[in-house]
Amino acid sequence: MLWQDDFCRVVLADEPDYPGFLRVILNAHVKEMSDLPAADRQALMRVVFAAEAALREVMQPDKVNLASLGNVVPHLHWHVIPRFSDDPHFPNPVWGERKRAASHDTPPDLDARLSNALFNALNT
Repeated sequence: MLWQDDFCRVVLADEPDYPGFLRVILNAHVKEMSDLPAADRQALMRVVFAAEAALREVMQPDKVNLASLGNVVPHLHWHVIPRFSDDPHFPNPVWGERKRAASHDTPPDLDARLSNALFNALNT
């Protein structure tokens, strides 16, 4: 858990090939974005965008991928994925065909640095 409030939370996913892979998870059980009132959609996207900004600040990825699939877990959540030209699947999606074995290096204290960046973005 990197950040949370009563509405949602940001967790660091356990994806060894993708350090910094985040999930923004709505606390309430909701299946689709359109099931949320407009204000809640805006609040959730504020956290998604803050997660993206935190990744850019801490990791300087070549690209950030945002995805809300929910095919396996029909509970509203967003994947926020830092992408690097040397990551195992680039330029394919992380769920696509693997292109290389190497994974990107993990910055020291990644959890603490991302948590701090999220706190600064969301609590100001």
